[in-house]
Amino acid sequence: MLFKTTNFIFYSSLRAYALSIFTCIALVALATTLLPYVDLANIVMLFLLAVFLISIYLGRGAGILSAFLSVGLFDYFCVQPRFTFAVNDAQYLLTFAVMLTVALITGQLAAKLRAQAELARQREQTTQALYEMARQLSAALQLNQVCEITAAFLRNTADMQSLILIPKGDDALMPAAPHQVWYEPHMAWAAYQSAAHQGDSASMLTEPDGLYYLPLKGSTRMRGVLVLALPQDVPALASESRELLLAVASLVAIAIERLHYVDVARNTETQVATERLRSSILSALSHDLRTPLTVLVGMADSLALSKPPLSSRQQETAQTLRDQSLRLSAMVTNLLDMARLHAGEVILRKEWQPVEEVIGASIQMLGDALKQHEIKVSLPPDFPMLEFDAVLMERVFCNLLENAAKYSPAQTLIEISAYVEGAHAHIAVRDHGCGIPAPKLEDIFGMFVRGHAAETANQIAGTGIGLAICHAIISAHVGTIKADNQDIGGACITFTLPLGNPPDFNAAMLEGDLT
Repeated sequence: MLFKTTNFIFYSSLRAYALSIFTCIALVALATTLLPYVDLANIVMLFLLAVFLISIYLGRGAGILSAFLSVGLFDYFCVQPRFTFAVNDAQYLLTFAVMLTVALITGQLAAKLRAQAELARQREQTTQALYEMARQLSAALQLNQVCEITAAFLRNTADMQSLILIPKGDDALMPAAPHQVWYEPHMAWAAYQSAAHQGDSASMLTEPDGLYYLPLKGSTRMRGVLVLALPQDVPALASESRELLLAVASLVAIAIERLHYVDVARNTETQVATERLRSSILSALSHDLRTPLTVLVGMADSLALSKPPLSSRQQETAQTLRDQSLRLSAMVTNLLDMARLHAGEVILRKEWQPVEEVIGASIQMLGDALKQHEIKVSLPPDFPMLEFDAVLMERVFCNLLENAAKYSPAQTLIEISAYVEGAHAHIAVRDHGCGIPAPKLEDIFGMFVRGHAAETANQIAGTGIGLAICHAIISAHVGTIKADNQDIGGACITFTLPLGNPPDFNAAMLEGDLT
């Protein structure tokens, strides 16, 4: 297995040394047989070849042993006088020294070559295993599949148990799949926080009981922590093992991040399809309802103006029919406007014009809806002209004023104020009602969101898209809109419009007079 201490030798036990001794003895038997026919220099070559082969196949230690044995056995059995270590010719001492040196050098080189070949083979196997793991992770569709692939790779390759922890909220990690690995939550969170703050995905925290915590850092943020449990017979990780584990952590982080973006894309696609379907339904219903509603309003007006005059009770019925038809027509108009805005079919026809004219037209258009409220408009004398679509901006003021009238008691004040700050004009509509519940302040501009509880909202006519229309129109004008509650009570809706660079109308008029 990988990650276990090894010197890349096939036999590092007594068996290798015993086999080395047996090979040298067998070679001596062969040499003594060939001694009458072969010169001693050639027999030396046989011993050197044996040392070379032993070093390759039995390892460095066996090669060193065979080198010394070969010199000793060659001296004892082959050099005169035989069967003794005495040497008659001093030249043989040089032969022994050269033989031993050559045997040791060739043996060490052969063993080193074998070790490098073995290391290359293991690295090739590791690379192939990593490639297969990356291929499987790229095809994973769920997080539990990523956990299974990672666990199988580490179990088969490194004899390790693994566990993937993913963030749960902002202050905890949770296992991504059922597991049998014990871990320390505080150590896991420390590894996660350390890598998140320092931006170091190569950091690794350890515990005395052999657990390792590897941060899973994606391209944008931390994706979790990989917990590793070493086998009991492995005290620590080797350097090459750490590099491989960091590569595994990187692959797992990429896979988790890919699944996250797949979920985001799928949810976004679903939301887009839902919004498109909803807009299509709204548009179809609005178009189909406008004609009968127009007929209802016309018939109600005809009844009210019929001759001879209707009785008071009939007149009241006709007036109620007309009011409800107009209210329903306004709702349908809002639905149609919302559908068009979401579909991008509305083209802004912006012109430079004073905002007070649009405010006045909106107040006049609402008529009866504001008759029980006092409207106060406070605009600075030097408030600049703005560039906007008057028809759409009129719809914004109508919706804001109508909401203010609906959700504030009768005889209360509704204020419209404006001021300039920086490069934007700020316009606010305030009422003195019950305000907007705090949990709904951020979502109040969503589709079909009512600003009050269901029992309260159901008593007030409306569809909950008026503020959504305001938001869409203001966004189309490159502005912003927000909702707040006043300290004195009531809601305040404030929107901004860019000031831009208005033309010099005085110069234009003077030029027109001169021409």
